[in-house]
Parts: sequence; structure tokens; C-alpha cells
Amino acid sequence: MTTPENNKERFISLLKGTGRQGVNNVIAMLEKEGFFTAPASTKFHLNSEGGLLEHSLNVYDAAMMLKADMVKVNPAIEKDLPDDSIVLSTLLHDVCKSDIYFKTTLSRKKPDGYWEKYEGYQTDYKKAFPMGHGEKSVIMVLSWGLSLTKEEMLSIRWHMAPWDMPTQSGEHKESFNAAKELTPLCPLVQIADQIATALIER
Repeated sequence: MTTPENNKERFISLLKGTGRQGVNNVIAMLEKEGFFTAPASTKFHLNSEGGLLEHSLNVYDAAMMLKADMVKVNPAIEKDLPDDSIVLSTLLHDVCKSDIYFKTTLSRKKPDGYWEKYEGYQTDYKKAFPMGHGEKSVIMVLSWGLSLTKEEMLSIRWHMAPWDMPTQSGEHKESFNAAKELTPLCPLVQIADQIATALIER
């Protein structure tokens, strides 16, 4: 059985295993921003302390599983999906959520019709850095001094599509389609995120 402590240890080990310049500062900044204790959502998947950390590892596991299966079908794709890129793109795709949640007391109706108070989460985007979602993650990681490849930046930026798309301009939609064509890492992270959210964390 995994614990938040186990998850944190595994997360840090995977990041350090990439050997990427700036990774130690990223870990320190994640600690400072509250990433390791943040929930993954307010009321949907993994809306509990440490949920964001657990979700990030689930996305990594789903991506590695997908890569293994895809390489069996198309061995040539392996060179375009290096393990260190998968680690960085999946584990850091949602760092934008590190600083948006705060604990609060909420109310809910019980099956018997009575209301009860419970501790939950709400979001505060004004207090944080309101720069969007995927793009905010990229900006945060780069500002912390981590060296990312073009493919890694694209996969983090566009991991929310197609949910991002209805509110985006035609230019954004064309950029997303171009990103998918430039690197298979982009759809890999996007699909792994869906698997983690809709299936693993169901």
C-alpha cells in the first residue's frame, strides 16, 4: 500500500533520475509551493491531501504502460519517447495547481436530508499566478531553472486538450494540432492524463 511519504520519495527519485540540470531547485520549489500536499481537484478526482502528487505518478505510470504497448506495435516510435522526457512531462504537467487550493469548511446534504459541515478545498486563482493551466506549468518549471526540451514543453502545455479547445481561438487549435504532429510525446501525455483521471482514479 502506497503512502504520501512513499509517493513523495518515488516522485523525487524519478525526477532526480533524469539527471536534468535544475531538477533539485524544482523539487525545492515544489515543496515551497505546496505541491506535495495539494489535492488534485476540489471535488472530483483525488480531492484529498497528497492527491496532486498521487495523480502525477498515476499519469507517469499510464504513460510508461502506453509507451511499452506502442513500441510493440511501432518500434520506431521508441526513439521519440525517451524515458526522461516522459518523467518530466508527466510528473510536472500539473505543477500549476500547486498554489491554487486552500482548505475550508463546506456544507453538504446527507442522505437523511440533514446538512453537515466537512473540511474540503476551494480554489483561489487571484492569490496565485493566473496564467492559465498547461502554459502556467511550463512557465513555472522554466522559471525554476529546469532545462526542458521543445517536445517536453509542448506536451506539458497541451496536456489538457481537447478540454482546452472549445474556448480557444482557431490559432490555438492549429497550434495544438501542430504540436501533436511534431512529437508523439504530446498525445502520449494527454491520453495518459485521461487514463489516470477517468480510469485509475475512478
